[in-house]
Amino acid sequence: MSDCNFKIPFTGSIEEALNKAKSVVESQGGNFSRTETGGTFDVNILGNAIAGSYILHDQILEMTILSKPFFIPCSTIESFLTKQLS
Repeated sequence: MSDCNFKIPFTGSIEEALNKAKSVVESQGGNFSRTETGGTFDVNILGNAIAGSYILHDQILEMTILSKPFFIPCSTIESFLTKQLS
């Protein structure tokens, strides 16, 4: 299985983007760690683990999904995150 990689543009400050991302992950019972420029996350959705990492630069959040159920396409994860972080 190859990783999912996508870029999500955002407006506002990096702090605001990170707070939104953390809120989305933690609202699903997941873990969200962060540094100044990136971090990692993991979450279980309906008993299925999704884990990844991210980096921030300029107004772009670059996501890499490292582990996901085979039946959930990368495009579904990207769409969900884009809507949540917009």
